[in-house]
Amino acid sequence: MIQAIHTKVKGRARYKVKELHHSADLKNYLERSLEIYPEINYVSANPLTSKILVYFPQEKSYQDIAGIIEKVLLTYKKKSKLISAHKSKKQFKTNKITVNHPQQQQGEDWYLLPGDKVIHKLNTSENLGLSSESARANLQKYGANVLSHIEKRSDLSIIIEQFKSLPVALLGVAAGVSIFTGGVIDAAVILGVVILNAAIGYTTESQSEKIIHSLKNREPASTWVIRDSNLQEIPTENVVLGDILALKPGSYVAADARLIAAENLSIDESALTGESLPVIKTDDLLIGEDIPLGDRVNMAYKGTFVTGGQGLAVVVATGKSTEMGHIQQLVGEATAMETPLAKQLDQVGSQLVLVSMGICGLVFGLGVWRGYGLVQMLKSSISLAVAAVPEGLPTVATTTLALGIRDMRRNRVLVRSLSAVEALGSVQTICMDKTGTLTENKMSVVEIQTNTHNIKVADGEFITGEKTINPYHNDELLKLIHVSVICNESQVSREGNGKYEVIGSATENALIYMAISSGVDIIDLRQKYPLVQTNLRSENRNLMSTIHETHDGQKLVAMKGSPSEVVELCQTWVKNGEIVELTLADKRAIAIENDRMAGKALRVLGLAYNQINESPSNNNHETDLIWLGLVGMADPIRKGAKELIRDFHQAGIATVMITGDQSPTAYAIAKELELSQEQQLEILDSSNINNLTPEALTALSDKVDVFARISPSNKLQIVQALQAAGKVVAMTGDGINDAPALKAAQVGVAMGKGGTDVAREVADIVLEDDRLETMIVAVSRGRTIYNNIRKSVHFLLATNLSEIMVMTAATAAGIGEPLNAIQLLWLNLVTDIFPGLSLAMEAPEPDVLSQPPRNPNEPIIKKSDFGRIVFESAGLSISTLVAYAYAIRRYGFSPQASTVAFFTLTSAQLLHTFSCRSEHHSLFSKEKLPRNGYLNAALIGSFTIQILAIALPPLRNLLKITPINFVDTAVIIGSALWPLLLNESTKNIQPQNLSLPSLPSNNNAIQLS
Repeated sequence: MIQAIHTKVKGRARYKVKELHHSADLKNYLERSLEIYPEINYVSANPLTSKILVYFPQEKSYQDIAGIIEKVLLTYKKKSKLISAHKSKKQFKTNKITVNHPQQQQGEDWYLLPGDKVIHKLNTSENLGLSSESARANLQKYGANVLSHIEKRSDLSIIIEQFKSLPVALLGVAAGVSIFTGGVIDAAVILGVVILNAAIGYTTESQSEKIIHSLKNREPASTWVIRDSNLQEIPTENVVLGDILALKPGSYVAADARLIAAENLSIDESALTGESLPVIKTDDLLIGEDIPLGDRVNMAYKGTFVTGGQGLAVVVATGKSTEMGHIQQLVGEATAMETPLAKQLDQVGSQLVLVSMGICGLVFGLGVWRGYGLVQMLKSSISLAVAAVPEGLPTVATTTLALGIRDMRRNRVLVRSLSAVEALGSVQTICMDKTGTLTENKMSVVEIQTNTHNIKVADGEFITGEKTINPYHNDELLKLIHVSVICNESQVSREGNGKYEVIGSATENALIYMAISSGVDIIDLRQKYPLVQTNLRSENRNLMSTIHETHDGQKLVAMKGSPSEVVELCQTWVKNGEIVELTLADKRAIAIENDRMAGKALRVLGLAYNQINESPSNNNHETDLIWLGLVGMADPIRKGAKELIRDFHQAGIATVMITGDQSPTAYAIAKELELSQEQQLEILDSSNINNLTPEALTALSDKVDVFARISPSNKLQIVQALQAAGKVVAMTGDGINDAPALKAAQVGVAMGKGGTDVAREVADIVLEDDRLETMIVAVSRGRTIYNNIRKSVHFLLATNLSEIMVMTAATAAGIGEPLNAIQLLWLNLVTDIFPGLSLAMEAPEPDVLSQPPRNPNEPIIKKSDFGRIVFESAGLSISTLVAYAYAIRRYGFSPQASTVAFFTLTSAQLLHTFSCRSEHHSLFSKEKLPRNGYLNAALIGSFTIQILAIALPPLRNLLKITPINFVDTAVIIGSALWPLLLNESTKNIQPQNLSLPSLPSNNNAIQLS
């Protein structure tokens, strides 16, 4: 049941408990239960490794401790069986307490009220807590302590979204009219295209949705409170107003609460406020107005994490009334903006629908006027409607974006929707949360100031100037490292593979990791200097000292803390290997160095030591100390973040940092990241934002590099201000506080491993392994997708317009119908989808990340493009009509004539794919374009299908075509090649110089977007 695996060190043992595997409940139970035993000093259980680490008095054996663990485990098993036996009964009881219309909780500035007054207002007691009856009444009155869940997109909603466009609606109407007029086959083909497009979109988006949802974590299920004068564990959802929370390290705060007792209590609020360092808490009354969330040091908030110390707090808000609940409300109020490509494709499709309706009406009127039958003209009009709407357009766009999502997945980037990849390619401004996104959200030693050297610490190396120092060759540095290890409360153990496991506060862990990187054996050093006494910091004493035994019978005093306080207790310091007097001038120099390091937003500690002979009493050992130096710590910048910022700038994307940290910290990080591109760094503080009108914030937003001391609602304001200034905005973040802004941005990017559930649920893109540098890959992919879709749209519009020109000209001239309805559908299927897709698979251009982002207001088809499209379509139409005229002259108005026209237009459209690969590069250019294997395969496949259509009798009958002879084949080939040669030879000629009717001018672009 219990296996002792590491027992060599006296007073410490590690055990393997099989039942602990992936059991968070057993972890909590073991830690809580074992801490009660006087034989156990410290316990930490790990459900991932099934191991439990225990520190105990050295006189006890590891077998004794194993017996205690086994006893606790047996109790847990009995309790589990009891719970299992009564589960249905308890479930019935819980279900009875349902609140249909919970009362609104009164929000007050609890941090401005004395603790005893808060207790009185909530009818509770610090020592007794609530009674069971009062707790039940409050639960009935205010409802459960749960947040509203952010609904994930259902399968049905994803499917419905695939059909929400006017072109798809038009195709549906066309299919319905075809059935009404007897064209069942026509209708089946039209609906087949629509369903194919929807299937591709649904499959891709639903897969991403499932993967992102699988990353979700579960909230802690239970909380310790004082009720009926007893400390008891209750379900977190049953915590109510007035409950007294018992806060201890490693636990999450269950609800918003006012602290009424705090002993060295520190809480990590980074998920809520963005503050990178744990906040030291107090139960004192605060004085002031509109105190920012991060400065309310006498409050504990739901979802934050206790990192050290202990405390009691009275619950003042639960569920939706908590700060986290308010943030979720902001998420609900934030609206997601449509991406540029989605807008433009929708607008192009809608405009094509209007154009097709006009043309259909015109052709229908002309046909009736010329004496054609009503049913015949109705079918022809439907055919034209289908021809005008490129069925391949949604399929090409959807499939291209889906392939982009597939590529992103290979880079461990999960994309929730098809449009998100394209949107990243058009981003003009990217707002980045500092803590956990640009930085690692953990403390590391980055600088050391000894009495003779200024040392930079990076990647485990100690560097002064350009020289690397070995601590074992520098006595001053080694002593400083040793003191930082022994004057340290972090628990350190070594795994079987030699790796260290460190448990403690972020600051103290950083000192341990610095020592490990220097080669110090932590466990051996602590055994060499056994701990005798610890003197912790207190409210007016910002330092800590420890006393240790030495091998020669003396006592070693080690101290760390506020540099200004530590240096005042020192009389000497080590300089060039000698202990010399520490003068007032020396102390002033140390103060200057301390200010310099603090100005770089470092958390600075001073370290000192001394050796004494007698046993200390009343802290009289904290005098006549020997100064060692300063240690500066910071939340380090993520590896690759600086290079990523440089890449964004090269791509013409403005970068903005948003953080809950103070301005000096934000300034130091932004400076190191070179956020302002060597310009003056502009910082705006939240106190200034709150005094700005929305218009003023919009005007200022794109001039600011850093927003500091920002609240969740401020983040949302900033994103919306940038959008109001006309920017396409991406927002990255990992905390609860980032969620509203993530949702409002055109592209929200969340972290997969280190991020919170709320952030992931609203984000468009999730970086599964938290590697921020993969974003630049997404930007590149997004830009390439847009460029390629633009080529595909150009091709589809040119070919479909040629079909309209052929049909309209033939009807107007009274020379019959060159193409019937099923032939038009066949044309759009064979010549649209696969060649269009192959154009979307073109390789990215080499300078894709050297170009500025495109203007989101720029239409996908500009005036110059539209003029070119009309010219190309005219060439395709004229060659088809010439071939058709030849066939009429030879065969009359017959299926043979229609066959020649059908094959000419199909072949010409397929060859036109080559012209659409580049706007300027032609077949006659010396420099060749990169090979596109997909294009070659698409053309070979399409021509093969076309040959099968005439070779197989069933297909011939379906399309109503006839076999062709050698002369007809020569005419078809010649007519198909002529538009290709014409288009390729005129690529570098401006459209206005071409011999086509002039187009009406409309400023710079015809708005088809």
